[in-house]
Amino acid sequence: MSAVPPAPTPPSTPPPPGVQRDYSLSRLTTVRTGGIGELFARVGSRAQLLELLAWAAEAGVQTSVVGSGSNLLVADEGVRGLVVKLDRELSAIAVAGTRILAGGGARLPAVAARAASAGLSGIEFGVNIPGTLGGAVRMNANAYGGELGSVLEWVEIARAGDVERREPHELGLSYRSSSLGPGEVVLGASLLLGEAPVEQVKATLAEMRRRRHEAQPQGIKTFGSTFKNPDDPRAGGRSAGLLLAEAGCNGLAIGGARFAPKHANFIENTGAATTADVLAVMAAGRARVLERFGVELEPEVQTLGPVRFPWL
Repeated sequence: MSAVPPAPTPPSTPPPPGVQRDYSLSRLTTVRTGGIGELFARVGSRAQLLELLAWAAEAGVQTSVVGSGSNLLVADEGVRGLVVKLDRELSAIAVAGTRILAGGGARLPAVAARAASAGLSGIEFGVNIPGTLGGAVRMNANAYGGELGSVLEWVEIARAGDVERREPHELGLSYRSSSLGPGEVVLGASLLLGEAPVEQVKATLAEMRRRRHEAQPQGIKTFGSTFKNPDDPRAGGRSAGLLLAEAGCNGLAIGGARFAPKHANFIENTGAATTADVLAVMAAGRARVLERFGVELEPEVQTLGPVRFPWL
């Protein structure tokens, strides 16, 4: 594992209590690759988060957030600045009438399950998105016909010096993206849902879990979907996974990384993969699809640190 590159200038003031140095970030990702974080903190309260953001701004330190690490590729060279992970009260989930109020660190499957137990419908698709609510807002997460933007009522965004509440139309939501910028952290959100019989919602969750287990590989180290589904007419309506499969990418391996035999849009760490291995597999698969179909696939996976896609 590579060390963090030497810093040109260290922070002028020491970080607040609870900040760790030289933290292995690979353990925070589901694919288990990547290097060391210069500074890391688990943040359990609004006050602690605002203190850290204020310190980082004053010290000139870049701040990044890691959620469940289920859609994340960390640079082998490591990550400069402060990486935070929200937990405790910032991952809490509460029901208020037909609303779910949840912290940015709340896991989306847990949000979906809590809603189901309360007889609330509209977030069932979240059971198949293994990320946090904050990450889902940033990516406008969608699955199985559901989209987070359709149930969002408001989002609280923390920045150095203040907290701002934004409505969905102020978030720049589009396919798998939003306008949230660096240093903006999702503190929490309100989801406005509809009432439905508890057993009906729970049955929908069970069916969605079943469909996911049938379609996607289970029990592997992966970050989920690698490429976005293209809207290029040359794709003929095919998903990224189908294009990769028809280009012969199932099982294609470089180093310790390979496209999963069951689903070609999933890259698996077969043991000791590096992020460089993953990027090489991505480049090889993308090149095959481009050569056969003329379609340029775009990465869906998010990156942290100096990750460089080989074709850019």
